[in-house]
Amino acid sequence: MASETRRTSHQVTFAVLAAGVTAYALLQSLVTPVLPTIQEDLHTNQNTVTWVLTAYLLSASIFTPIMGRIGDMIGKERVFVVTLGALAAGSLLAALATNVTVMIVARAIQGIGGGVLPLAFGIIRDEFPREKLNGAVGMIASILAVGGGLGIVLSGPIVNALDYHWLFWLPMILTLVSAVAAHFFVPESPVRTPGRISWAPALLLSAWLVALLVALSEAPMWGWGSGKVIGLIVAAVLLAAGWVQVERRAATPLIDMKMMARPAVWTNNLVALLVGVGMYAVFAFLPEFVQTPKSTGYGFGASITQSGLILLPMSVMMFLVGLGSNNLANRIGGKTVVVIGSLIGTVSMALLAFAHTSTWELYVATAVMGAGFGLTFAAMSSLIVSAVPPAQTGVASGMNANIRTIGGSIGAALMASVVTASPAADGLPKEAGYTNGFAMLGGALLIAAVAAMLIPVTRRTTRIDFADEPQHPELAMVPGGTVVGDKPE
Repeated sequence: MASETRRTSHQVTFAVLAAGVTAYALLQSLVTPVLPTIQEDLHTNQNTVTWVLTAYLLSASIFTPIMGRIGDMIGKERVFVVTLGALAAGSLLAALATNVTVMIVARAIQGIGGGVLPLAFGIIRDEFPREKLNGAVGMIASILAVGGGLGIVLSGPIVNALDYHWLFWLPMILTLVSAVAAHFFVPESPVRTPGRISWAPALLLSAWLVALLVALSEAPMWGWGSGKVIGLIVAAVLLAAGWVQVERRAATPLIDMKMMARPAVWTNNLVALLVGVGMYAVFAFLPEFVQTPKSTGYGFGASITQSGLILLPMSVMMFLVGLGSNNLANRIGGKTVVVIGSLIGTVSMALLAFAHTSTWELYVATAVMGAGFGLTFAAMSSLIVSAVPPAQTGVASGMNANIRTIGGSIGAALMASVVTASPAADGLPKEAGYTNGFAMLGGALLIAAVAAMLIPVTRRTTRIDFADEPQHPELAMVPGGTVVGDKPE
């Protein structure tokens, strides 16, 4: 009876999870258009203020899998509340920051909030009826992507009506409300994976991610051929190799390398990396493109608010398409949906590269982009959840989101290098820089479509091994007719 009661409240559970994920997603992008304002207010330089973004990215990359693993061990609802608390604390500190050092520390604390995504996926798999599972996972994935775009759209109006501090006050309020609601309304996890955190893998994971992302973030300023960038990239490769070996030997690995080696997992992660390259680079550089003065011959001289509105069709389409992606996946298969979504994304990048003489062309391009990303993210998240046992849902989905973030770092860094490669006499980028950059992003999404073709199709089976029968069949899900239980492998 308790299990049935828990099941009947899945709509309330979803609303609470969605609110927490929305707060995290907004904080990913709200500050992007106002970095010059923060730079001036905190009396710092452009190179230092970029760490307001980099610190958040680094922290989220490190804590996403760690918080997902802790949730699998001690309870996802409990860790979800703690993660939201950290996100709120970081937002409070950022809102009160009077110098750039405090702001950077605050953003690093906010990055702990990256754990909300794997925890939300895990709670959904534990609590939702199996016929609602894929749709709910797709919706959460869409909310994450939509929130990232919506943050850029909302940034200008919030700053104009209030000031940039409210870019932290408002998400903090939403986060606190979500944390309280999660404590009272989200049931505790019935699925646990006993164990402990192996700190050696965690430290190595942190080290190679820091080395890689610092190199990619600073490469446009230091130079791609500089000793510091090359040294950091080499260090990242060596540390990553060491991390993989330590994880394989750990009694309780942070990331199960056998799980990561599953064809359905590594192929989806490769697609996530490449799609992340495109999405985050557009978030960072399309506003700059349209804010470029008209005197350059290609810019639109748009304000922060106007440049954000150009991204609004992407957020709307991403959300709407995400709503219907589950039905489409049921008809033609999740793999096919990911391929189609990646190809649609490629078309949108081609439009940005070669059709940007009028603003209506940009609105069309971002709407097409939203449709492609909405299909890809929703279907990809469902494929990941379907490919692993319930006990590994948090870590698997967390790493998929993490890899998307890493892809975003790569895309933003590469885009910066291409756009600024040959500046004009006035120091501003030439139009060819943006054309080449968007064309490069289109190439990355085309490769993502090819990678999606490698995703295996789940086959139906008529034979069930009773030795692997789920301990709690009501918690099982049925991907392609194959029962996946709730016991760890």
